[in-house]
Amino acid sequence: MSLTVSPELLQQASEGSVSEVDFLACVRSSLPYAYGLVERLAHELPDQARDFADNQIPPADPGEQGQLLRAMASTAIREALERHFAVKLAFQNCHRVAVFHPESAGGEQYRRFISPESQVLNQQPEFVDC
Repeated sequence: MSLTVSPELLQQASEGSVSEVDFLACVRSSLPYAYGLVERLAHELPDQARDFADNQIPPADPGEQGQLLRAMASTAIREALERHFAVKLAFQNCHRVAVFHPESAGGEQYRRFISPESQVLNQQPEFVDC
């Protein structure tokens, strides 16, 4: 799944200067599930007793799954979302996205979430092809 890029945004890119606002608008309209998930988690983060808020519900369909994978696989998209929502993103398997307070990145809970051990423990047979 790719971004749906307007002619105006394409022109900005060809001129070497895409505005963050326009880029995020493109991400929001092209990847609404992924954008909405990060937005929801960012809003939940202040209410958590821990350093992060995470999603453990698989996407409803392959389209949503594709959106999430596209957003997490793209450094430009992921970093734009992090700046916009003032969070640090972490990702496991096909759906487990977590948002951390930026100052928590590098802390114990963040290191544990992104560890090989957590990745292995978070696997389930139904995620083999996700």
